[in-house]
Amino acid sequence: MQSASVQKEVSENSPAGEPVKPALAPAAEAPRVVAPVPTPTSKPVKATRGRLAPGFAAKLNLLVDLMLVVGALVGSTLLMGHKLQVGNLDLWLLLGMAGLGWLLLGTALCLYDPRFSDRAPLDDLALVSITVVSITGMLYLERLLIAGGYPVVALTFFPLMLWVSVVGMRHFVFRRLAVREEPIDEALILGIGAMGRLTGEHLADHGRRRVTGYLAFANEKTNPNSPQPLLGPVEQLEEVLCRVPVDVVYISGNVQKHGQEMQAAIKLCERFGIPFALPAHPFRMDRARPEHGHAVSDGYLHFVTHAPRPHQMAIKRLFDIASSSAGLLALSPLLVTVAVIIKLTSRGPIFFKQKRVGLHGKPFDMLKFRSMVVNAEELRAKLEALNEQDGPVFKIKNDPRITRIGRFIRKYSIDELPQLLNVLRGEMSVVGPRPPLPKEVEKYAAWQRRRLSVRPGLTCIWQVSGRNQISFEEWMYLDMQYIDNWSLLTDLGLILKTVPVVITGNGAS
Repeated sequence: MQSASVQKEVSENSPAGEPVKPALAPAAEAPRVVAPVPTPTSKPVKATRGRLAPGFAAKLNLLVDLMLVVGALVGSTLLMGHKLQVGNLDLWLLLGMAGLGWLLLGTALCLYDPRFSDRAPLDDLALVSITVVSITGMLYLERLLIAGGYPVVALTFFPLMLWVSVVGMRHFVFRRLAVREEPIDEALILGIGAMGRLTGEHLADHGRRRVTGYLAFANEKTNPNSPQPLLGPVEQLEEVLCRVPVDVVYISGNVQKHGQEMQAAIKLCERFGIPFALPAHPFRMDRARPEHGHAVSDGYLHFVTHAPRPHQMAIKRLFDIASSSAGLLALSPLLVTVAVIIKLTSRGPIFFKQKRVGLHGKPFDMLKFRSMVVNAEELRAKLEALNEQDGPVFKIKNDPRITRIGRFIRKYSIDELPQLLNVLRGEMSVVGPRPPLPKEVEKYAAWQRRRLSVRPGLTCIWQVSGRNQISFEEWMYLDMQYIDNWSLLTDLGLILKTVPVVITGNGAS
């Protein structure tokens, strides 16, 4: 029997004039799971296979492939009987362009995605082949333009040597190394029946997702063999999503028995911006197979609330790494100067480390130059009545907690520069919604939590639209606008608009 709240939720979200079909009731109603929502501390269904950090194999693979590109270019030149002209600038220019071209093209094709080992071997082979052919063509053209066709490097054996070495290392070393990594994502499974249990076992076997817990449908009975950790009934999904960071929700239900609960879960995941997966085969088939097997490789159809654009996202991450590294290097004199002034003018540490909420609700430590007195967090409680920003955000002009140097570096966003380290580590991006405080997230409405569906950033539409001069709700709508309409051109436009805002200090407090 469905609860009244779930029935109301499904009815409100059904198309106008379309009746909601009730789920089939079981012969005897099963006892409900009424335990409070705990923070999952139990171990996953199956221990992870290794101790390597997520994405380690892909990063090492990229480093080795760059060395193989240079090695194949040098080896081809020597095999053709040409002397290696170490003192020739054209040689180093061609080697650098080969490595840079491989890096850019490999990133654009998602060749080094942290989940590359989940890709079919033939798909991987095709991507490597495209990259090798493209780099070879690029080098032929560059050699013609730079060296006038003079054989500074020989390319006769280059494509074969590079293709064999890259494919061999990728298939026999790095794909096997990837399965020893810690899981990348946290998965929540709805359903403790056979489908939910088998889904958890499948995820544990493949090691790419850790099962953070299970929620039981209304008519599912609990027993000693039920999968663990059990977090409660499905009707507590919203409460669980507010407390537990989740990357994907597997809705492992039966449409006939759990239709209304599954529909309510879908609507909730859409509001939160959390990817979810539905069973791909509601009917049993003995011989029939999907035409495109890779689309349902785990037996589920996967859905997201905004266009994923994986290739553009890979380029965005490459830009984050390059720009944050270059920024830290170029701004190092300024960073050192500000650090010294902070240390000389006020008591306390140079940097302020603060817990913020990142992608899919995962917490991280955000770095800033300290611009307030040491006990600023304790003093905030006394200043709550002076808050000039609506919603859960705390902002006041002429904040008495701010130091003299702090007021200057906040006005021109210099205090935010240490966050380039957060960008380099992958916790933030150059462009994205500003990372909120955990206390602020606790007060979010469900639709506002969708801003956590993308990686937070240094700047976004809010920074170039008046910052503290706009209301909290307008701020949230601007972030939703960014998420729904994201593209690389959008990011570029926001970066260009941010520069004059930072220089003038417009909207800062």
